[in-house]
Amino acid sequence: MKKTTVYTVYFLLCSLLFVAQTKKRHYKQREIGFLLGASYYIGDINPVFHFKDSKPSVGAYFRYSSNYRYAFRGGFNYGGLYGSDSKSNSPDQLLRNSNFRTRIYEINAIAEFHFVEYRLGHKNHYFTMYIFGGLAGFHFKPEGDIGFGWQSLQPLRTEGQSKAYSLYQISVPFGLGFKYNVNDFVGIGVEWGPRKTFTDYIDDVSGLYPDPIVNPPSGNGMLYSYRSRDGGDLIGTMRGNPRTKDWYFFYGLTLNFKLPDAKEHCYGVGGKKYN
Repeated sequence: MKKTTVYTVYFLLCSLLFVAQTKKRHYKQREIGFLLGASYYIGDINPVFHFKDSKPSVGAYFRYSSNYRYAFRGGFNYGGLYGSDSKSNSPDQLLRNSNFRTRIYEINAIAEFHFVEYRLGHKNHYFTMYIFGGLAGFHFKPEGDIGFGWQSLQPLRTEGQSKAYSLYQISVPFGLGFKYNVNDFVGIGVEWGPRKTFTDYIDDVSGLYPDPIVNPPSGNGMLYSYRSRDGGDLIGTMRGNPRTKDWYFFYGLTLNFKLPDAKEHCYGVGGKKYN
């Protein structure tokens, strides 16, 4: 079963749990949180192995809760991605001999669902597992190294594209985590979050090897496209798999702080306001 199908089934099952278990217990709570962990990618250069070549990542977010079962947050994540064909056992990848690195800058909006009732600072509802899903925008800029230092790949059009791909893309973040209250104001947790993207160029590998006469790369792009160690004729053959899109992932430890409650006004007899 393809990983996309597995993730889809997982998310649908979790959504059913959300509908079945949500109760109307309302309150208002605001938090700020931080993610300290790592990031990695799945794509043409690393098609299988989760957590491989993980790079440090950090994140920050604002969370708003109005119910013991769900919360909403918006935040920013920063991390690095890396991959190299030279680390593979696949003959096709060793022949291609490509590599890349990129920084990922992400802004996201996410909804969370708690499997058990939870509230930061509550003595009876002090831990939960949760799932989340949302929408994000991200920026990336792949670079390659052929022995002369890292070179930006997108302007080179290494597959002879008529137009360079966009470095700004949309992704669908989702995943799961665990939260636990340390005291009345602080919570800790762990989280793992895949990002489904709609681009196949995070690693600058997607389609066919270009024809240097018909659709040549720009500048010295041929050096970064044709990196085969045997020097064979690869024109028009598959360099990547355009039918699958790239994924990136954030995971790590979370640290949450409850913000002071907003000051509320009480209204007495006749509508007089008291602070």
